[in-house]
Amino acid sequence: MKTAIYPGSFDPIHNGHLDVIGRAAKLCDRVVVAVAVNHAKTSLFSMEERVALIRAASAHIPGVEVKAFEGLLVDFFRAERADAVIRGLRAVSDFEYEFQMALVNRSLDEDLETLFLMPSQKHIYLSSRIVKEVAALGGDIERFVPEVVREALRK
Repeated sequence: MKTAIYPGSFDPIHNGHLDVIGRAAKLCDRVVVAVAVNHAKTSLFSMEERVALIRAASAHIPGVEVKAFEGLLVDFFRAERADAVIRGLRAVSDFEYEFQMALVNRSLDEDLETLFLMPSQKHIYLSSRIVKEVAALGGDIERFVPEVVREALRK
């Protein structure tokens, strides 16, 4: 059984994230969406809310689990007995940061492989920051996020 970890803050999860999760699920038997604590960011949704939103939004994708984690990704990777880490790439600007993180993770654990996946073109521009900004300004986010996230953002 091949296991991949897809880490992120997912605040909130959007259709680009779901697209990457679906692509990863086609490649692996088990995809663990690892909801990270990021002390450098102030989250709109609590950890529990993010986990619940992701579970609801990804329920239709076979083999997906959602777990919260804090600390080093390599430690979570080992605990889950994973085979790879999935990272989504939207643009060339993402690659530099993600490449650096992949190299750091590999230096901490030489067995940690990182796979870069691109979302479909219709989601390539999405980020959680953009979704929150458009929602806060009263814009239509229907094509950006699943219904469960739209409802949570309305509240």
